[in-house]
Amino acid sequence: MSEKIGLVVCGNSGVDYLKLEYPVKLIRSTLNLGGKEYEDYVDIQAKEFYDVIVNNPDIDVSTSQTSTGKIASVYEELKEEGYTDVITVVISSKLSGTYQGAVLAKDMVQGLNIYVIDSRTVSYGEAYLIMEAIKMIKAGSKTRDIIDKLEKIREHIYIYVLVDTLKYLVKNGRLSSTSGFLGTLLKIKPLLYIQRDGSLVPFEKIRTTSKAQARLLEVIQHDIEGKNVVMFIVYTNNEEKALEIKKKILAIRPDLNIELVPLTPVVGAHAGPGTLGVGYIVI
Repeated sequence: MSEKIGLVVCGNSGVDYLKLEYPVKLIRSTLNLGGKEYEDYVDIQAKEFYDVIVNNPDIDVSTSQTSTGKIASVYEELKEEGYTDVITVVISSKLSGTYQGAVLAKDMVQGLNIYVIDSRTVSYGEAYLIMEAIKMIKAGSKTRDIIDKLEKIREHIYIYVLVDTLKYLVKNGRLSSTSGFLGTLLKIKPLLYIQRDGSLVPFEKIRTTSKAQARLLEVIQHDIEGKNVVMFIVYTNNEEKALEIKKKILAIRPDLNIELVPLTPVVGAHAGPGTLGVGYIVI
């Protein structure tokens, strides 16, 4: 029997802000903002969300992942639509419990081959994996080959993150950090990065925003020298800054294609306004 491959991705990937040439099912987290619940992207989108938290810095903000039952119902839908195999790509298991939920939901659905991939990344890094899967499905690749390829690509996704304040990351426990380091970090503009295992850790302590941005450009330039890469810049309420950084990178490497993508509210709730991520995928 020939395979019919379905794709599922979590909303943390930000694919809502991109055009996908294939039917992809989304599992979305919930944003809890000022005592109200919003489904990510459906009820509230990036610009509106950042406007709210910038204007109300003390507003209560948290998130909750998609329930296991809801993920299982997405799998059931795919089964009813005649898919034989499903590849699910989710945010790093070090940043969210979504991976665990997607794996548990798999056992609730019979008669469907479900494969859950921990992207070990977030935002465009995750979206890129889904876009590659789409390309491969269209080219007639088999499920197993697609999974092998995505796991290989995953090892070559690098993201550096500049945050304006660590308030949100610390409050939500998303920053993997050594004790003692945190107190000093709160007073400065740290440069963070996502490790190979998918956890977000401090890269360097820097005093000011302008120095942190300059250092980020220096690190990126050194990293990508002589390499074939796909680049992306993820912004919050600072698209102008993202465009400025894009311009500076293109001045060094005019051959690059650099995608600019907004950070969806559920991820932004942990990163905070003023966050900027610069990433690349070695291809």
